[in-house]
Amino acid sequence: MLETRNVSVFYGSHHALDGASVTVDKNEIVVMLGANGAGKSTFLRAIAGLTPAAEGSVITMDGIDITGKSPDDIVEAGIATVPEDRGIFADLTARENLLLGAYPERARPHEAENLDRVLSLFPRLGERQNQAVRTMSGGERQMVAIGRAMMSHPSILMLDEPSLGLSPLLCSELFRSLTDVKETGVGIFLVEQNAKQSLAIADRGYLLDNGHVTGAGSAEELSKDQTVINTYLGGTDAKIGKPARPIVAPDEATAEAAAEAAENPYAITAGSRASARTRLEEVLPVSIADLVDQATHIQSEHVRDVRKVHPDAAPAQPVPGSVETGEISKPAPPPNRAAPRHRAAPSASAELQAMLAGMEKAAADAVGGGGPASSEADKYSH
Repeated sequence: MLETRNVSVFYGSHHALDGASVTVDKNEIVVMLGANGAGKSTFLRAIAGLTPAAEGSVITMDGIDITGKSPDDIVEAGIATVPEDRGIFADLTARENLLLGAYPERARPHEAENLDRVLSLFPRLGERQNQAVRTMSGGERQMVAIGRAMMSHPSILMLDEPSLGLSPLLCSELFRSLTDVKETGVGIFLVEQNAKQSLAIADRGYLLDNGHVTGAGSAEELSKDQTVINTYLGGTDAKIGKPARPIVAPDEATAEAAAEAAENPYAITAGSRASARTRLEEVLPVSIADLVDQATHIQSEHVRDVRKVHPDAAPAQPVPGSVETGEISKPAPPPNRAAPRHRAAPSASAELQAMLAGMEKAAADAVGGGGPASSEADKYSH
């Protein structure tokens, strides 16, 4: 049995893992759930001897203290790791990668037996033994990585995000394979963000948040826990009958945003969006609504200029069957050739460009503390 007690890890002054304690027995699947940056991969690396654990940490395998041991000694103790990047040799064949896994002394007497077991668990690898791994799909590469770890004759198999980058179909196939691995008597410690599928195959689970183990229980208990549902299974408060959040008036948005920011500074709320819009309009020399009105006005002036240059141009005729004609008939089919489009007059384009340039300068001055908006921008603010 793998057991950790009060395992902590520091990266410089950063406390990445703080007092994590778990147990993983043979013939069971234990999952650890947590968000990105929670410390899951760091925990696995500490157990595998790839990252040094802090003083006071204790890691045992079958009652033997392996804290601070080298990675190869930990493999000899019966713990194999499949890292997040798989760590396979892409230019070697699938068979060559598998045989490399049998290098540890504990695995050499069982090489043929373990190879047969891996190929029976992953029949696709049997079909592609002589294929270079770099030419295989993501799912097949993950099979090679798991198979190579199995070749070391482990008692505990640790996997770091095995479903990462796989399609939903391959994920389902992978998790089914892990249940078959468990039936061989190997214990599996699974670090995963795919909470739904991992809890479906797991016996027990732990929750890791900001380096702390915040919860533990059977897979069934965790899958019914409302916190787990909301955080990892896509649940919402509405599913348990909580009232919907009221829609606040615009003048109350800023106050509510401040209150919610105090509770969760990373939340994106209607109030914070309204506040961001207010700050944006403070930077711009004109309001967004005024900008739309001015653009419409410039376009209207351009249309009048075009009609002055082309006085004989007939106005657009209403489409038969439209509201203007009052007829109830099918619209006429479109002509074979599209009507030519008139390009914007240079004067209209130049005026729009000047207005936008002035607004950009005003925004840059306001953000950089360069003082009031330029006179060019002020021309469009009235």
